[in-house]
Amino acid sequence: MGARKRLMAEKLKEAKKATSVAKLNDVPTSPRKMRLVADTVRGVEVNRALDLLHFSKREPSIRLEKLLRSAITNWEAKNPDQAKELDNGNVYVKTIMVGEGRTLKRIRPCPQGRAGRIRKRSNHVTVVLDVKKPVEEK
Repeated sequence: MGARKRLMAEKLKEAKKATSVAKLNDVPTSPRKMRLVADTVRGVEVNRALDLLHFSKREPSIRLEKLLRSAITNWEAKNPDQAKELDNGNVYVKTIMVGEGRTLKRIRPCPQGRAGRIRKRSNHVTVVLDVKKPVEEK
């Protein structure tokens, strides 16, 4: 049983070597707005994703572009011998997850002595890059 676990651990280690992760926590944007931008680059090749984010008019795209550049740098540091994969367009955004972060609760005065609640939302973003597997013809 121990040998099988070791073999599975080695396979996981090899799979993790090809992938690269970058995280951004407590982004002061609502998760819904960030998800709208994240959906445009999910599953897209990284150079195209950078172009999409750079020319997007939405505010969260600025932070997401910076995060994607960080993920690309992490991938290059992990795989120095596979630099040509990035130029060939084989590296793509495997997953991009936007989770809800902390919510700051503030109060705004309303008419007739009431208080209206303002929720300032934040989010956490995780980007995972991977290399496309070559298609084998039979």
